[in-house]
Amino acid sequence: MDHTIGIIGGISPESTIEYYQLLLSAYGEKTGRAPLIIINSIDIDKIAGLFSAGDLPGVTEYLSDELQKLERAGATCGLIAANTPHLVFDDLQRSSKISLISIVRATCEEAKSRGFRRVGLMGTRFTMEGDLYPKALAEAGMVTVIPSADERNYIHEKYMGELIRATFLPETRDGLCNIVRRMKREDSVDGVILGGTELPLIFRADDIDGIPLLDTSRIHVLAVVEYVCDSNSI
Repeated sequence: MDHTIGIIGGISPESTIEYYQLLLSAYGEKTGRAPLIIINSIDIDKIAGLFSAGDLPGVTEYLSDELQKLERAGATCGLIAANTPHLVFDDLQRSSKISLISIVRATCEEAKSRGFRRVGLMGTRFTMEGDLYPKALAEAGMVTVIPSADERNYIHEKYMGELIRATFLPETRDGLCNIVRRMKREDSVDGVILGGTELPLIFRADDIDGIPLLDTSRIHVLAVVEYVCDSNSI
């Protein structure tokens, strides 16, 4: 039986569209067919408000309810098309009746496979300042390097004020690129994780001046396709 992929999306809609297109392409290349997909586009303002209030139990409850909708609709595996909600991933997986594929685990495996030792991290403030990636990277023998306080403020403001609203300005891209360059120059990072699924939409590149950028959306999609295809072959 083919898997039906359930997506918690809408955080933001633009990155969810990217996920859908990537899934169609990656699954099609591997199987010659289109995947079975159900998308639950949730309330971006509600979840942003919960994170801003530091209400992680509220985030867990909200996303758990939304995952149950996917289960009832027939999803047999699931993913959350965003990085920050993975702060409560373990709690969600424990309560979920379907397998969830982690964007963090997949990205850390990719960084390790590339031989990275020091990995830069960009995303929302919640992602950059939380233990989401640092813990997982440390378990794989890597060090997480986050931007400076001023840079984190800049990234977060641009992310929440522009990127999740589908506003991609050249000057914002230049500002983000300069942060990547500084992290390479001063922090000796081997690469930078684009720990927000809107970031690949503004960079639209695999590297900046030779500094590798890890597109978490694409990495996540490839992990999902591998899981689905491996499961279907059993």
